[in-house]
Amino acid sequence: MKVEIFRDKASLAQAAAQRASEVMHAAITGRGRARIIAATGASQFEFLETLTKADIDWNKVELFHLDEYIGLPMNHPASFRKYLMERLISKTGITRYHFLDGNAPNPAEMARQVGAELNSSIIDVAFVGIGENGHLAFNDPPADFETEQPYLIVALDEACRRQQVGEGWFSDISQVPRQAVSMSVRQILKAKEIVAVVPDARKARAVKACLESEITPSFPASILRTHANTTLYLDNASASLLSERAHSAR
Repeated sequence: MKVEIFRDKASLAQAAAQRASEVMHAAITGRGRARIIAATGASQFEFLETLTKADIDWNKVELFHLDEYIGLPMNHPASFRKYLMERLISKTGITRYHFLDGNAPNPAEMARQVGAELNSSIIDVAFVGIGENGHLAFNDPPADFETEQPYLIVALDEACRRQQVGEGWFSDISQVPRQAVSMSVRQILKAKEIVAVVPDARKARAVKACLESEITPSFPASILRTHANTTLYLDNASASLLSERAHSAR
C-alpha cells in the first residue's frame, strides 16, 4: 500500500480524482468499459465533486456501491442510494448502476443478487473511506476477514452509529438503523486498484491504528495494507498522529 499526504482536502481530492480517472480511462480503452465501486459519507464530498468533472465517457462506467442501511427509504437524507444519485449519477449520466435496496422484503436475497452481478466481471477500481472506528465499508470491528460472500448483513456498532450523527445525517442515535448491507472485506480486496480517500482530523486515530497496528479485524481497514495496488490519500489533519510520514505533504 502506498500512502500520500496532502496539505488539505482540496489537493487530496484533486490527486485522488486524477488517479481514479486514469484507471477508468485505461479500463475503457482496454475493455470498452470501467467497473467501479463508490464509497459515500461526508469524507467523500470533495473527491466525488472533483471526479464528476473529469473527462470520462460515463456511459461506459458501471457502478456498484459499498453499503446501505437496512430499513431506510431512498428519500431519507442519509440514504446512500440518494447520496450516489445526487452526487455522482445525476452529475455524470451513469446509466449502469446497481443499488443495494435497504427496503427490500428480503435483504439477504437482494444482497445475493447484487453480489452475483458484482462478481460477473472484474472491478477496476474501488473508492473507499475509513470510519472513525476503523471500519471498512460497514465492516465494524471485529470485522470478518474470512467470508467470501460479496455482501453481508451486518450489525452497526455504537461508534459507527454515533459517527453518522456527528456527520449530521441523523439528529440522534436512536434514529440510526442498527443493521446494514455491507460489501465484505474480501470482496473489496478483489478490486484491481483501491483509492482510499480519508481526510479530516476526526479520522486521525483510525488512520494511525490502521497503518501502525498489526493487521487485525480489530482495526478493519488495516487489511488494506495487504493489497499491493492501494493508495491511501490523507491530508495533514488525518495524518497528524502518524509516527512516520510516508511523504511530505503536497
